[in-house]
Amino acid sequence: MEQSNNRVILSSAYLAPVQYFSKLIPYDEVWIDLSEHFLKQSYRNRCKILTANGPQNLSVPVTEGSNSKRIIRDVVISYDHPWQKLHWKALLSAYNNAPFFEFYADAFAPFYHEKRWKFLIDFNQEIQSVVLEELNLKCDIRVTDTFLPPTGITTGTDDFRYSIHPKVNRQTVDDRFTPIPYMQVFQEKFGFTPNLSIIDLLFNEGPMTVDVLMS
Repeated sequence: MEQSNNRVILSSAYLAPVQYFSKLIPYDEVWIDLSEHFLKQSYRNRCKILTANGPQNLSVPVTEGSNSKRIIRDVVISYDHPWQKLHWKALLSAYNNAPFFEFYADAFAPFYHEKRWKFLIDFNQEIQSVVLEELNLKCDIRVTDTFLPPTGITTGTDDFRYSIHPKVNRQTVDDRFTPIPYMQVFQEKFGFTPNLSIIDLLFNEGPMTVDVLMS
C-alpha cells in the first residue's frame, strides 16, 4: 500500500530494526516521541542481531528508577555492568566476517569504548545519527515536547510507536513493510532472518542498505 501521510511518529530506539528505518525515508517529517512513558522489553533500549547461535537481543540496562512510569526523556542508563564491552564483543563476534564491518566499525566503536551517556535518549539519538550519516540519509527528524496520545494523532500522521515491537504478540499488521531478503553472515545456517537491527543490514550490505530500505 502506498504511503499518503506526510508525517510519522516513532519512539526513541537503540539501533532500531529495518522496519523502523524504512519509515525515515518516505515521510517529510519524522517525529521522535520523547514524552511517552518508557516501555520495557521494547526497541527503546534493545536491538536484535544475528549471531552464530541465532538471533540475540542486546539490551541497554537502565537504572531501577527508570520504570514504566518514567518519561523516556528521564530514563538513565546504568553502568553497574560492562554492557558496552559486552555489546561490542557480541557485534564483533556476529559481524567480523560481514563484508562491510571493517568499513563501518570505527564509526560505531566510540559508543562502546570511549564515552558514557547519562540519558538513554541521548545515546539512541547519537548512534542513530551515525547510522544516517554513514548512509548519507537526510531526514527531517524532530522531537516532541508533549506526549501525543494514540487517539489524538492529527490527520496526516502515521503512528508506529507501539506497533514496531520485538514481541510478535505486540506487533500490528504493517502493510507498508515487507522484508526484502539480503545476504547475512549466518544465512546458510538459519536462513534469512527478517527485521533485525539496522546494523545487520548495514554491515552486510553497506551502501546498498538504502536501496533495501526503499524497496
